[in-house]
Amino acid sequence: MFIKNILQVDFYENLCRKYFGQTKLILFYNPFLYGLLQYTTMFSNSSHLRIRYSETDQMGYCYYGNYAQFFEIGRVETLREIGVSYKSLEERGIMLPVVDLNVKYLRPALYDDLIEIKTFLKKVPGARIEFDYEIYNEKKELLTTASTTLVFISSETMKPIQAPEDVKREIERHLAAN
Repeated sequence: MFIKNILQVDFYENLCRKYFGQTKLILFYNPFLYGLLQYTTMFSNSSHLRIRYSETDQMGYCYYGNYAQFFEIGRVETLREIGVSYKSLEERGIMLPVVDLNVKYLRPALYDDLIEIKTFLKKVPGARIEFDYEIYNEKKELLTTASTTLVFISSETMKPIQAPEDVKREIERHLAAN
């Protein structure tokens, strides 16, 4: 019996990501579900930036509103590494608005911290593309986790469209390589 139990899958994915850097195969036993087999293939990318004084509040904490920009940096650089640029998509009449953003703040990033933005892409997109994020400080402490969902939109009709085939192929190729 194969059942997807999101809480357990997320727990084991995070555990494997923390200790092994990425998740290829997760296999564990659940006495209530008679077992669960979850395959996860993902592509990940890391970006780094230093928290500037202008990004902090009076306590020296990075203002929470800045994190959406950090996720955009991660997302743009991940797509660029795959061979897809936002600029080229826009030139083709394709926009990618964020339709969902979920953030969990675990610890504050502080003024002058060098943070690492890890961005994960787990599946080939249809009309939607989903990213997961983890932000770490220099001590490798997990500060923030997040996810975003974006939708491919035609700039002419302003309606959702499927991801272009060449974009799907590039993402599929990188997912298969990892």
